Amino acid sequence: MTREAQRQVAEGEESPLYIDELIKGRRTKRGFTNKPVPIGLVKDILSISKFAPSSSNTQPWRCHVLTGKGRERVVAAAVQAFNRDHETMAPEYPFFPEPLHEPYLTTFTKFRGQLGDAQGVERSDKVGRRRDVARQFMFFDAPVGLIFTMDRRLVPASFLCYGIFLQTIMLAAKGRGLDTCPQQIWSLQYPVLRKELGIPESDLVVAGMCMGYADNSLPENNMTLDKVEPETFAKFIDV
Repeated sequence: MTREAQRQVAEGEESPLYIDELIKGRRTKRGFTNKPVPIGLVKDILSISKFAPSSSNTQPWRCHVLTGKGRERVVAAAVQAFNRDHETMAPEYPFFPEPLHEPYLTTFTKFRGQLGDAQGVERSDKVGRRRDVARQFMFFDAPVGLIFTMDRRLVPASFLCYGIFLQTIMLAAKGRGLDTCPQQIWSLQYPVLRKELGIPESDLVVAGMCMGYADNSLPENNMTLDKVEPETFAKFIDV
């Protein structure tokens, strides 16, 4: 957020570009400092995020906030499970179709290459790649980890509501000086999460999220990603 945007918000002035600053400034961060995040700040973020829209106000989201020893316990169990079972782990729902088709395959492959380069890990380096995946289950060292679940009896349309809710959390966090990383990969850990957090079988593990203060000295936190222009994905019709 620019200093001018911060000044306008502080003075209560209206700034039509303030939300633009948040959207453009939000980036997925894959490494955090050990600076603590007050739990009151997390509660504040969730309190404002409850205003995210959902179909007929169904509000399908459920959230576990992990800090301190609770976070450490879940991280230890998840990393142990990954190191033991990484070849057989499967998520509760598919992340991509199999096989992934174009143009999405090209975009996916380019991103994975960029991320690997930033992390200094070759695609052929299986040990290095496993190590970096394991870091996801450490919440990339962020002091706050969030696990999101949803009643599995709900239909896939509720994922639309959930995506809006997660984006609202990330923007609310960014507006308060925090960074985040949404983590669909936590769905792989549903057996661990059920045991450690008491999540019932009736709930689907949707995703996780890191929250904290990013370590922007890391190359992976400074990647520039290609974004498709509206002329490519939008069709404008006036007659």
